[in-house]
Amino acid sequence: MIDEPGLGATGISREEQITDTFVTLADTLVDDYDVIDLLDGLVERCVLLFGATAAGILLIDQRGNLSVTATSSEETRLLEVFQIQGDEGPCLDCIRTSRPVTCSDLAAEAARWPAFVPAALATGFRAVDAVPLRLRDVTIGGLNLFHGETRSLSRGDRRLAQALADVATIGILQQRSIHRSSLLAEQLQAALNSRIVIEQAKGILAERHDVGFEQAFAALRRYARDTNTKLSETARLVVLHEIDAEEISRRLPRADGWSDGASEH
Repeated sequence: MIDEPGLGATGISREEQITDTFVTLADTLVDDYDVIDLLDGLVERCVLLFGATAAGILLIDQRGNLSVTATSSEETRLLEVFQIQGDEGPCLDCIRTSRPVTCSDLAAEAARWPAFVPAALATGFRAVDAVPLRLRDVTIGGLNLFHGETRSLSRGDRRLAQALADVATIGILQQRSIHRSSLLAEQLQAALNSRIVIEQAKGILAERHDVGFEQAFAALRRYARDTNTKLSETARLVVLHEIDAEEISRRLPRADGWSDGASEH
């Protein structure tokens, strides 16, 4: 099927996708929400909105260390981990300076990031746009967009990416009270702990069903949404073997779409 002009693969215009993304982020200001699920959804939406090859989000934990919190692919997660371990890269520079970093040609920046650039090129990425997750003088992480060709976002798209990152930051910080620092650390640490459990659940499902990590994660998130359960809680139940394996396997994606046991929403 050929998409209509101005429409994405989902049949929804870019303007509608942008509006829907902001509405989803704004919902965090008035309702209980799952931070991990929110950020996982944000990176996937950013890939679609900006035509990026992949996207990832890094957050700072209560000890001031960076952790990978959301990525659109397993390869991106590994690259983000490598970037943190190597203590260099555009995403780290973005967070440290609280300013956007644009690199339209990674190959030309090998001297600047000698360890990161070869790893990124080997993964298939040729350019990066990174924007900080910040609110005034507080920076809690970064949103990173990876491109498979030499390019950079337009000025308008950079502003849009920063706006999405800003609203996501407000959503993460909005539950703070008078003890804002301790509450922020607690919430971020809880989110990072949830990510560990989710990674464990992905590994269990991937091994049990002989599928890739991305397929396992897709099934896990589909089950969570179908049952109206938080993603982190669903992952915890998988790790504890309290969810029927068949319930998950029916939601594994296949070549022609989702399995018959799960409906798209």
